[in-house]
Amino acid sequence: MAVLAAAAGGALSAPAAAEDAGPAVGLPGQVEFPTQCLPPQEAGLPPADGPTAARISVDEPAPRVGDTVTVTYQVVATPAVNPTGGDLPADALTPTGRVLIAGAQSGEVTVVGVERRGHLPAVAGGEPVPAGAPLPPVTMTGTFTVTEPGEITLAPGAYTLHTGRPLGLDTVCTAAAAPPVAERLTATPLPTANLRRVLLASAHGKPGDKVKVTAAGFTPGATVTVAGRAGAAGTADRVAATADELGTVLAELPVSDTATTAVVAYEGAAWSSGLGSGPAAYAVVDAVVDAAPPPGTQKLTATVEPGALGMTQDGEEIALGAVAYGEGGSAPGRIGTVTVNDARGGPAGWSLIGKVTDFTGPGGVRIPGASLSWTPSCTAEPGSPSPCTAGSAGTVGPEGAVLASTPDAALVGGTFTVGAAVSLQVPRYTPPGAYSAVLTLTLS
Repeated sequence: MAVLAAAAGGALSAPAAAEDAGPAVGLPGQVEFPTQCLPPQEAGLPPADGPTAARISVDEPAPRVGDTVTVTYQVVATPAVNPTGGDLPADALTPTGRVLIAGAQSGEVTVVGVERRGHLPAVAGGEPVPAGAPLPPVTMTGTFTVTEPGEITLAPGAYTLHTGRPLGLDTVCTAAAAPPVAERLTATPLPTANLRRVLLASAHGKPGDKVKVTAAGFTPGATVTVAGRAGAAGTADRVAATADELGTVLAELPVSDTATTAVVAYEGAAWSSGLGSGPAAYAVVDAVVDAAPPPGTQKLTATVEPGALGMTQDGEEIALGAVAYGEGGSAPGRIGTVTVNDARGGPAGWSLIGKVTDFTGPGGVRIPGASLSWTPSCTAEPGSPSPCTAGSAGTVGPEGAVLASTPDAALVGGTFTVGAAVSLQVPRYTPPGAYSAVLTLTLS
């Protein structure tokens, strides 16, 4: 278990809801909603009431939990008018706004338009906007992090139109009724690692001996089969037990089949990689009575006893890089090197799984654990019978991901060096301070 800490700086704003209040019009993602736009007090103009035509689009309609989605909010038409009392240059309008998130998760996205410098063609032909004429279309973008699986809806929220020349004036437009949903995303959950495993009180015994088995990670209350295995095939040795409220099974398995080389546990009718544990090595020691040795000879017998599977790690603190407040981005780092020693013998490989909690900072502000990704590495020391495979690069998250593993084989074992480069994606405008989480590694 290791503690990760990052100095960070863009969280989402306070949660808000968006109700589905009408059909889309025009282009996909385009809707209309009643709006009241309040011109700046200096303009001396009355409020402007009328419909806003807006369009919401995203760069990824089917994200995974932990992904960052870019949202584009286009105000196609607005009742707001030029408040300056004179012609408004075509490059003098800068918008900001909010996109409302609801469904599987709630919140809002702050979206910002590009600050215009120089004469950009913001309106047709780049012509100035006369005093009192409707303001031209604007486009704003922002990002949010997906934290929950399921359907996520996006609706346009309030927006502000800032005129930078000749005076800095703000026209604030708010919805007079709940804006309609303009875009829908379907977020998929992170792939979950199989944490089912078995531990044996003894790694060998005579035919008929009972081995005490502890199996963990199963569905509470499920019927679990504990069985012998010879490579990819099952043997005649098996017993059934019920998982307790924590998903743990305690059983005694009589091992009589001399073909048994490992023990597994599984839910359902047969072992599978999704509902079963990996194999734990077990050797049936069948005593053989030899004829008496000839006179003048001596029989020599040596026993190689199986050992254990274990790991050590360098350090318990992982310092990630800092990011700038308002910019967000990647906070990089590396986990402490992990050394895995497999001295069990037999056919069972191993898996090293990592899970990370949310990052907690000042005032309880959180960065989702799904924002942490890694690129694992694994090297087997010379002479190790097993090859080592690094886990896939990607999100770690609270559900867990594989850091490294070795396959099942006729004979396994060795010493392995495991590491990973990690990166925490920090949203823009995350409050400054230190954010900490706990990374837990499980070897089975």
